[in-house]
Amino acid sequence: MRVDLNCDLGETVDGVPTADDAALFPLITSANIACGFHAGDGDTMLSSCLLAVEHGVSVGAHVSYRDRAHFGRADLEILPAVLIDETIEQLEALATAAEKAGTRIRYVKPHGALYNRIVHDERRADAVAAAIAQFAPGLALMGLSGSRVAAAAAAHGLPFLREAFVDRAYQRNGSLAPRKWPGAVLHGESEIAERAVAMVTEGTVRALDGSVLRVEVDSLCVHGDTTDAVAMARAVRRALAAAGVEVRAAV
Repeated sequence: MRVDLNCDLGETVDGVPTADDAALFPLITSANIACGFHAGDGDTMLSSCLLAVEHGVSVGAHVSYRDRAHFGRADLEILPAVLIDETIEQLEALATAAEKAGTRIRYVKPHGALYNRIVHDERRADAVAAAIAQFAPGLALMGLSGSRVAAAAAAHGLPFLREAFVDRAYQRNGSLAPRKWPGAVLHGESEIAERAVAMVTEGTVRALDGSVLRVEVDSLCVHGDTTDAVAMARAVRRALAAAGVEVRAAV
């Protein structure tokens, strides 16, 4: 058994980091690097790519709505044509930083409200996949396991990486619980480590209402901007190793 462990990094806002990137890079295998629309800038993209090279971490583009005011977490009505252009703009910005650091983008993971929107919105999911295919045919797209993004990726010839979240609660229908809901953001190293192992070895996760969901997972996500992200990532790595699961980059 093996699985990827990814984290949202490079999310500096007004010069202030939202995560302990230096501590998290050694614990993960893939980094979703902010491309400037919800957080980050040219300097943070370059520093994140340099850290990725130093620690042997795969670089992913964490594309978003153009929404620094809400950290990319407001659901905006963006025309598909505009979404294509803005996704490519972000990919080009990160690609420049990655090249300077001696690496390249290996996958794309949408962020925040855009990520949640394309779980069910076929037109926007298709726009994101079309943008990726236009930028680099065959580049992998990471999205929520069991969502409509998988079909969009397949339609544009993109490998699809199925993602599950160790630190976010699920609804009964398999989508993530909105962050404003009580219990939507999870804490506690032991609980999260147990969830991670169950997701990989059993293919299950317990939803907020207590129901047990089936999940297929290529990559597990720990959010970098939670207060105990470093401890959670460390606990997940330990628990996976103890369960005989190899942690390595998906692409």
